[in-house]
Amino acid sequence: MSERNPELPVDGGATDTHCHLFLVDREPQLVVEEARSAGVATMICAGIDPETSRRSSELAESFRGVFATAGMHPHTASAMDRGAGIAIEELLADPQTVAVGETGLDFYRLLSPREDQESSFRLHIALSRESGLPLVVHVREAWPAVLRLLDEGSAERVVMHCFSGDAELARECVARGYFLSFAGNITYPKNAHLREAAVAAPQDRLLAETDSPYLAPQTLRGRDNAPANVTTVIEELARIRDTSVEAMRAVTTANAKRAFPRVR
Repeated sequence: MSERNPELPVDGGATDTHCHLFLVDREPQLVVEEARSAGVATMICAGIDPETSRRSSELAESFRGVFATAGMHPHTASAMDRGAGIAIEELLADPQTVAVGETGLDFYRLLSPREDQESSFRLHIALSRESGLPLVVHVREAWPAVLRLLDEGSAERVVMHCFSGDAELARECVARGYFLSFAGNITYPKNAHLREAAVAAPQDRLLAETDSPYLAPQTLRGRDNAPANVTTVIEELARIRDTSVEAMRAVTTANAKRAFPRVR
């Protein structure tokens, strides 16, 4: 594992709370350098299975300002066996690993059966509770089940990754104390419900992400996304909430440090 790169200083700036550097079709160092040049100081690289969670941890060790998560995506929840659970739990002990996940439920594509997704999600909730680390949750067409399982598992610090709900769901999540992370799809013309949700949520619950290489902002649709583009998400949040970009950048970065206490 390489030493942290001393040539990429972190002096403050924007935070991308969810990206997949291991999936971006370029050298990670180039992607990180590009983000730095765009004013992005912090990136959280989200693992989607034990292998990519380990890779995320390696990237976090290689670059200052890059952090990792460890978990199993609902698409591959059927592979969440005892060995995978142990591997994820071991990674959570790394101080550069700042959250449990990406986990959750996806009843749209159903690449893993519902029962396997729910079983895996329950395990991640337990790992979050036991480790004290936040839980990064993926939800697609599964809101009632996700909220029910979060209640049953007594999940505490929760980040709703790539928030997909409307204003009513935003208020429900906020009432539970969850953070709402918005991605580039908030800029899509047809996604007025996401913009309404971002306005409905209190300022101290807002996060910004890219979900790179997915969900490039409207001006870049059809291309691979990258952490540098979290600035566009922040600009859109500032526009719809009628505040300055500088203020929204400061707010989302401060919120990220509250949502992910290991991020410093």
